[in-house]
Amino acid sequence: MARIPPLEIEAVDNKTAEAFRHHTETYSARITNMKATLAYSLLSFEVYMQWYPLYNRVKQVVGERLAYLFAWSVSTASDCPLCSTFFRKIIIDAGEDPEHLQINAGEQELLDFGAAITRRGGRISDEVFNAVASKYTNEETVLLIAFAGQMIATNIFNNVIETNIDGYLADYIKPTL
Repeated sequence: MARIPPLEIEAVDNKTAEAFRHHTETYSARITNMKATLAYSLLSFEVYMQWYPLYNRVKQVVGERLAYLFAWSVSTASDCPLCSTFFRKIIIDAGEDPEHLQINAGEQELLDFGAAITRRGGRISDEVFNAVASKYTNEETVLLIAFAGQMIATNIFNNVIETNIDGYLADYIKPTL
């Protein structure tokens, strides 16, 4: 059970309702448990929703598939059940098995980069950094690092709050052995 329950969407003030409307229309996104919890602080909601423009730019740089796999690698390394499940849904809906992904060496380097940033608090080896930096411009590398940081912030928020996994994700929760 979440430590802070999400706000009831019907009960938010006018400014928050407008922010929700803008968000759902701009990004064709739903108001999830995480977003409804962030809405206790409208500024926090607005800051965290900057994830969307970052993610859209990452998709332009690495392609849609690698963008969601990168976000999944960060979320999995963060042990964030909510975000890992969100990206697991995207992977499965795209026709792939998250436990048996077909990844080439360059893709694996980017996924290792995201996981390493997460697991080591940003202190990654030159080998891991250089493998990615050699393939992307400085601007693109900064974008990837910033996106990983935004993803980590989202993971931390959900882990601290113990945000309930939204009902639409229930069928995508990773089975436990």
